[in-house]
Amino acid sequence: MEFKEKRVLITGAAGIFGSWTSKAFAKQGAQLFLVDSREAPLKELCQTKSLQNVEVLTHATNLRESHSIAALVDEVKQKWETPDIVINCAGIYPSKRFLDMTREDWDAVIDINLSAAFEVIQSFAKLMIQHDIHGTMINFSSGSAARARLGAAHYAVSKAGIDMLTKAAALELAPYNIRINAVSPGFAPGSQVSHLSQEYVDIMKRGIPLQRTSGPEDVPEAILFLCSDKASYITGTTLIIDGGSSAGNASLPLSLG
Repeated sequence: MEFKEKRVLITGAAGIFGSWTSKAFAKQGAQLFLVDSREAPLKELCQTKSLQNVEVLTHATNLRESHSIAALVDEVKQKWETPDIVINCAGIYPSKRFLDMTREDWDAVIDINLSAAFEVIQSFAKLMIQHDIHGTMINFSSGSAARARLGAAHYAVSKAGIDMLTKAAALELAPYNIRINAVSPGFAPGSQVSHLSQEYVDIMKRGIPLQRTSGPEDVPEAILFLCSDKASYITGTTLIIDGGSSAGNASLPLSLG
């Protein structure tokens, strides 16, 4: 197991992709530091069978607050000194029409999806450099980074920012042998934070060429690859794992003349 006893920190760990990713690294024997703003689902995740045989630490962090992120960093320093791998999985996907969107609506999404990622990357990169760790980091992007959606201007902008943050950080961290990439996952319904109607889920699913939503192994397996030595020459890129959605909309009718 390549990740046995590797120290892996995951933000948004109690979410869909966060929990899947946590279980994937646990299966590989990694040590986990799971971060989320919600203590109850975080505790529930820690009690799952998949996480019973590995070391798991947790921290309830409000990623909108710099002092809360600083407290997380301090605890990581005390427990681990530094992580080897950081996964920025935290994110929210609220819906609000552009003309109805308030500054608070906008700031909430940008703060959690983009600004927090910047602070987390910067803080833990400094620890990696201090302890001479050639670490890896993964950000979570989205198809919305390249193609806007109704009611999601704030979300789309935050994910476009993640793509460029990934490139910019990769450029500056490369001299320290710290790699940073992003994954752009396919649609995965079921979030406890950003609820979606069944009608919306059905419409989204029809447009996916492979005709299924993202499953528990699709994105985590890609993350394991990007964090492995097999990807040692990959940094500053965004890997799309979306069932073909970025290639085109499979629900559109034939273009017949």
